[in-house]
Amino acid sequence: MAELTYTMIATLGGQAQVVTFALDYLLAQDFQIHDVFVLHLMPSTDIPRVKRALAQLGAAFTDNRYRGQFCRLHLLPVRYASQRLDDIQDEAAANAAWSAVYTLIADMKGQGKHLHVCVSGGRRMLALLATSAAMLHFDHNDRLWHMYTPQDFLERARNGAIMHARPEDGVRLIRVPLAPWGAYFSGLHALAQLSPLEAVAAQTRQLDAEEAQRCQMTVEHLTPRQLDALRAFAAGHNPQKVAELMSVTVKTVHTHKTEILSECRNAWALPEDARLTYHFLREKFGRYFECE
Repeated sequence: MAELTYTMIATLGGQAQVVTFALDYLLAQDFQIHDVFVLHLMPSTDIPRVKRALAQLGAAFTDNRYRGQFCRLHLLPVRYASQRLDDIQDEAAANAAWSAVYTLIADMKGQGKHLHVCVSGGRRMLALLATSAAMLHFDHNDRLWHMYTPQDFLERARNGAIMHARPEDGVRLIRVPLAPWGAYFSGLHALAQLSPLEAVAAQTRQLDAEEAQRCQMTVEHLTPRQLDALRAFAAGHNPQKVAELMSVTVKTVHTHKTEILSECRNAWALPEDARLTYHFLREKFGRYFECE
């Protein structure tokens, strides 16, 4: 059987060691990584620091080898209108960054790559965009990582002063819990053929339709008075206000609420011990009744 290999994607600011620390950690866990893609901006106010980080990374990969192992480095500046994006300061820049992140992850998955995505470097927005794209395209072989670095070691390693962490330095990757929606809903894979913004809109529509089906399933099992209570909760009222609107006691409202939430557990396939409150009803049913 062929050995499973991975591709690493990392976001970068001005600290090259964020990439090498992550790669060292993954290699130490016996993941075979043959390609590293580094996404970065080029802030006009901080070009020297970014250029230094890129040069330090280039020096860490020589002749497609990293610490004696085959591994290729790919530096990918985020572009907007054919120019390197210097920062994410408005929605147009955010859309450009999203397109770059989305396209990279979609292309890698289209090639059948297994991914480790590390989002500890650079602008927080890049990490958020990578997480969003991962939710759409990941399968169960892929991983999203955040890095923990002890503060004292972080200061000593700043600006690439230390490029490789030892086990005793305490640097580690923490796997980010993530639901790979594309793996659960096969129809979402078709979204890879759309533009990033179209994909987000289509994904939202599909998930909204599934939520509407669950709402409808719940409503069909309620009595008229339970439905009245649900409508009041969906409008954002608390139990006391619902009781006033229905001219019943708060105790009666709580009885209705208990039955409604029981039906919700069935519709959303939630465990019996899942703690639900009337806020759940506002969140799930507010838009449902508005669209009637």
